[in-house]
Amino acid sequence: MTTKYDAIIVGAGQAGPPLAGRLTAAGQTVAVIERKLVGGTCVNTGCIPTKTLVASAHVAHAARRGADYGITTGEVVVDMAKVKARKDEISQGDRHGLESWLEGMDGCTFIRGHARFEGPHTIRVDDQVLEADRIFLNVGGRATAPPIPGLDDVDYLTNVGILELDVVPEHLVIIGGSYIGLEFAQMYRRFGARVTVVERGPRVTAREDEDVSAAIQEILEGEGVDVHVGATGMRIVKHDNGSGFDLYPRDGADPISGSHLLVATGRRPNTDDLGLDVAGIETDERGYIVVDDQLRTSVDGVWAMGDCNGKGAFTHTSYNDFEIVAANLLDDDPRRVSDRVPTYALYVDPPLGRAGLTADEVRTSGRKALVGKRPMTKVGRAVEKGETQGFMKVVVDAETHQILGASILGVGGDEVVQDILDVMTAKLPYTAISRTMHIHPTVSELLPTMLQDLTPLE
Repeated sequence: MTTKYDAIIVGAGQAGPPLAGRLTAAGQTVAVIERKLVGGTCVNTGCIPTKTLVASAHVAHAARRGADYGITTGEVVVDMAKVKARKDEISQGDRHGLESWLEGMDGCTFIRGHARFEGPHTIRVDDQVLEADRIFLNVGGRATAPPIPGLDDVDYLTNVGILELDVVPEHLVIIGGSYIGLEFAQMYRRFGARVTVVERGPRVTAREDEDVSAAIQEILEGEGVDVHVGATGMRIVKHDNGSGFDLYPRDGADPISGSHLLVATGRRPNTDDLGLDVAGIETDERGYIVVDDQLRTSVDGVWAMGDCNGKGAFTHTSYNDFEIVAANLLDDDPRRVSDRVPTYALYVDPPLGRAGLTADEVRTSGRKALVGKRPMTKVGRAVEKGETQGFMKVVVDAETHQILGASILGVGGDEVVQDILDVMTAKLPYTAISRTMHIHPTVSELLPTMLQDLTPLE
């Protein structure tokens, strides 16, 4: 027997539940299918649990620096079991709240199980067959591991498994010098572990400008994190007693002996077991579902939102996908993916806030541009807080005077970049910031000063 709905949503991540809320409020019947944990990566293994851990690590770091502020403390002791318990309570609370909302939503049927297409608009979940004219995919992604010799011989962790640790590792070795790896590196160093980051490429955070990458590495190394780049010939040898391993970054290099191994080298979409081929839904060579500017797939009446469409791998891009789909379907408001300004943050401490293009990308484009840059040592609020690491940098189009991109590495950088993001979205000239009076003392008040002193980008 086939059950007919107005809409089926596969996956209860950051786009699925709010879309269910909008559709049911419009009087439609909706089935939401989730095979694992409601809330997706963000709630369960991403933003919320990791930033909860980052907060605990920050407190430990601040306590150790108490003498710098005239505060005397005793020995700082990290109780990792309590740190984990706090993280679990916050993450699970968010998940249970979402579950209760979905299960109590009028017009919504919440189904637990693995969904697979049996046709363009037909989905099977175990012994249930569902049909709808509109289907929305919000299936997310998962960690992937590279083919490193010896990796399968050790019990390595991904971003999921490391969240279950309730002890501080003796020596955490991290393969991957990008966002996930670096956040865990600083976090566990502050918890008291010895930490080594091993990156195959020539520098960490390869997508950023070189000065940003260098500053981030300097910050981490300043806290005692060892960083190895150019590890082009990695291999791993498990210790005979089974209690650890040696990682060789390249031929002839000394081994790095570790107790725990985190692999943070990338992610892949959860699209390989949905029966997309049966439905005729096109994917690219990496498995991402191909969508147009309004997130429609190659099959009429099927949309893809979130990490599975390759248009962004963040909670905010997933939620914005929901907003775009809902606006087009329900609000007669034609919105497009291409209208949004790319933006994200790296939550090392201090954080990196990013919007738009890097300076390197602007140079490659060949357009004439101006650049402004100021160290955080020039920010009164940062000096007062004793947090002066990093810098601000903004790139401006020399002809239109519109802001092309920004990198704000420093205290509050993830918040300060929002000022720039709003002006970029409004397509206003940089003078909308440079001529605006900002509050003193704030971190944001350096933006006008920086933008009043632009020089040609070379």
